[in-house]
Amino acid sequence: MKARFVVLVVFFSLKISAQQNVKFKVLDSGFIYTKASFPSAHASTIEELENGDIIAAWFGGTHERHPDVSIYTSIKTVSGWSSPKKVATGYQSDTLSYPTWNPVLFKTNNKLFLFYKIGPSPSTWWGAYKISTDHGKTWSEKKMLPEDILGPIKNKPIQLKNGRIVSPSSEELQDGEIWKAHMEISDDYGKTWRKVPVNENSAYKVIQPSIVQLQNGNLKAFFRSDQDAVLESTSIDNGETWSDFSKSELANPNSGIDAVSLINGGFLMVYNPMASGDNWWEGRSKLYLAYSKDGEHWQDILKLENQEKGEYSYPAIIQTEMVKFISPIPMTGKRSSILD
Repeated sequence: MKARFVVLVVFFSLKISAQQNVKFKVLDSGFIYTKASFPSAHASTIEELENGDIIAAWFGGTHERHPDVSIYTSIKTVSGWSSPKKVATGYQSDTLSYPTWNPVLFKTNNKLFLFYKIGPSPSTWWGAYKISTDHGKTWSEKKMLPEDILGPIKNKPIQLKNGRIVSPSSEELQDGEIWKAHMEISDDYGKTWRKVPVNENSAYKVIQPSIVQLQNGNLKAFFRSDQDAVLESTSIDNGETWSDFSKSELANPNSGIDAVSLINGGFLMVYNPMASGDNWWEGRSKLYLAYSKDGEHWQDILKLENQEKGEYSYPAIIQTEMVKFISPIPMTGKRSSILD
C-alpha cells in the first residue's frame, strides 16, 4: 500500500529571557500541498529568499529509487505556497533516467544554489547543482560537481564571516555498510571545493552532518549515527580539522536531524527523540524541537509530532532575516519504500 507524503511547515517566534526561559508562539502551520502528480516525497530543504519569500524543495516521484523521482520546489509569498514545480531530473538520455535525491538550498553572493544527487542509490550517486538568480523562479542548466565532491548531503552549508563555505557531507559505501562523514570547503563562493575528512578512521557509522557556529567562533557538527545518539565533533580552525566523535545529550534512532545557530547566540535542533527499533522506520513517530544556549546542553521546547506510530522525519530548519521566526519543515506520513 502506497502512502502520500506531504511537507508540513511550521512558522513560530521565539523569545528567550535573561534567565534562559524559552517562550514561543506558533504563527502558522500547514501543508505546502495536499494533492500532487507524484505519490511520494522526501528529504525537504528550505531557504529564505532575498525578497522575504520562502522557498522549499524536496524529491518526489512514484517511490524512492524510482527513475522518475525528481526535484520539486514551491515558493511561499503573501498569497501562499505555489504549486509544486519540477526543477531537476535524473534523465541521462531518452532511454535512461536515474532517481534524484536530497536537495539542499543555499544562498550566497546573490545566488541561490540547489544542490542535489543523481544515481541509482546512495552508494553510487554523484553530486549536481543548479543556480537561480531570480529568487528561485528559473534555474540554470545542471552542473556536475567534481568526482570526489557530493555537495551538502542533507543539511545546509554554513558561511563564515571570512566568506568560507563549509558544507556538511557524507558517503554511504558498499551498499550502506560503511558510513563516513566529511566536509566540503569553498573559499570562492562555491566555484571550487575541496574535501576534508571527519574522523575517517572512526568505527562509528555517521552521515548527514548539521553545522552550527559557537559563540567563540568554533564550529560544531552534529551527526546522524548508529549509536542511538546524535554524535558531535568540533573544529577550532574553520573546518580544517575535527575532534573525535562524542555522544551528545540528544537521542537519534538513526534518523536525519537539522540544527541552526540563532541570532541571539543560542541554537535549535529538530530531531526524533527516540532510540532505534528492529525496523528502520521505528523511532521516528515523535519529532521534537530542542533549544541550547551553548550547543552542549539541550532542552526540549516544542513537540512538533508526538505519535505512537508513523514516521515524521528528515526535518529542515532556518531562522529568517526578514522576520524573526524559525521554520522547521518535517516530512510527515508513512513511507512506502525502503530507505536508509
